[in-house]
Amino acid sequence: MNGLMKVEGVTKRFGDRSVLHNVSFSVRRGEVLGLIGPNGAGKTTLFECLSGLITTDGGAVKATGKTLPATQRKEFLFYLPDAIRPWAEQTVRRILTLFAALYARSNADVAPLIEPLRLNEILKSRIGSLSKGELKRTLLALGLLTPQPLLLLDEPFDGLDLRQTREVMGLLKEHAARDRTLMLSIHQLADAGRVCDRLVLLSAGKVVGEGTIEELRAQANLPTAGVEEIFLALT
Repeated sequence: MNGLMKVEGVTKRFGDRSVLHNVSFSVRRGEVLGLIGPNGAGKTTLFECLSGLITTDGGAVKATGKTLPATQRKEFLFYLPDAIRPWAEQTVRRILTLFAALYARSNADVAPLIEPLRLNEILKSRIGSLSKGELKRTLLALGLLTPQPLLLLDEPFDGLDLRQTREVMGLLKEHAARDRTLMLSIHQLADAGRVCDRLVLLSAGKVVGEGTIEELRAQANLPTAGVEEIFLALT
């Protein structure tokens, strides 16, 4: 896979508290990259730094070998935060239509998202009335309608049951196969091992490993370990 983006030495502090420490890793074109770590590891802060929502205290984000200023990142990546509830009074159908129009998407782009995300049953429901899982599925549809080369998804499986998680994983892999790059923030390590091509392991704001599961097994010297065992060994 060709390189799409490089993160070099990103650091973030809030007052005296250091949240990200010299974070560096690469993102490859057309991959599903997992950002893995427990709650409080700094995953959401890192996504906010990468998307330019908050300023960093050091480091750089580069695309095609050139530094990508925060003001230019909205054309390169789209960040979908977890648990937001936009346009609460609008229906699911209405915001799908609005998003499709905003990004010049056709019905042919929207239709393939309806069944795997099980949106038919909630198209007439207001956003404000949706359950956690229904909201998550709706937000995922909005994210997948965006055209940017890189899509950042914060906790894409949170609120989904086992069957829905499997269906969403299949949908994300389909989009990656069409040369869309996806970076997923995940705290459920078993989910990460099932959907991601490579992993970035984040612990207490530091990258402690990066690579495929086989590469991370070698780094941890655990040739048959799962993601949970690898993470524990490297942290």
